[in-house]
Amino acid sequence: MKIKSKLLNKQKNIEHTFFSRKNGFSKGIYRSLNCGLGSRDLKKNIYRNINYIEKSHKIKKNHLILMKQIHSNKVKFISAKPNSRLITDGIITQNKNLALGVLTADCVPILFWEKNHKMIGCVHAGWRGAFNGIIDNFIKKIKVLTKNKFKLYAAIGPCIAQKNYEVDEKFYKNFYNKNHYNSQFFKIVNKKFYFDLRKYINKKLEVYKNIKIDNIKLDTFSNKNLFFSYRRSKKEGKNDYGRCISVIKFKKI
Repeated sequence: MKIKSKLLNKQKNIEHTFFSRKNGFSKGIYRSLNCGLGSRDLKKNIYRNINYIEKSHKIKKNHLILMKQIHSNKVKFISAKPNSRLITDGIITQNKNLALGVLTADCVPILFWEKNHKMIGCVHAGWRGAFNGIIDNFIKKIKVLTKNKFKLYAAIGPCIAQKNYEVDEKFYKNFYNKNHYNSQFFKIVNKKFYFDLRKYINKKLEVYKNIKIDNIKLDTFSNKNLFFSYRRSKKEGKNDYGRCISVIKFKKI
């Protein structure tokens, strides 16, 4: 299943997809379109899945650039195909021969299109990366690259919904102590704390006036047939989990 952003679909220069877990080659707990190179799935199946993604978007073999994601606030710009996976959680390019991908299983995948200077980008935004500035660092990098003359479109993909994202009081206090304003991202029910990761990401982006934002409001935790979920797998006692992929590329026009 291919999920699209209405906002990005209107942009004639690019193609994108938030892929579900369906239509791949992996078995068992990784069934079926697991693209998580960090998972313990059979590597041959993961590479078959990635090859399927490349073919489906007419991407040259090995030109789909994936990050080694570490829940950091690091953002890198690439002008050519790197020799190995970059250790980062955000990536930007103007190279029309490259496609960019981000892997998630409850965290937020964000796909970006910068219209004025023709750049694509993607970000892996879990709570830790977002809390430590991955969004701000991405925008700072865009500002430098465009000399602050940018027009950015952001599509925020499927992620865990607040009702399924229970956290402890220490987690809540960590956010609250950083800024009391952050209390708006939590719901407290029967002394249990629930975090709204999607809303937190949106607020991080909304402070910039020249960004248009679209949300794919699908919950990775509850939609078991569509998405992998770290939290669901953990709750079910499974020792690993797959990752869904989201992809953006330049359209050949």
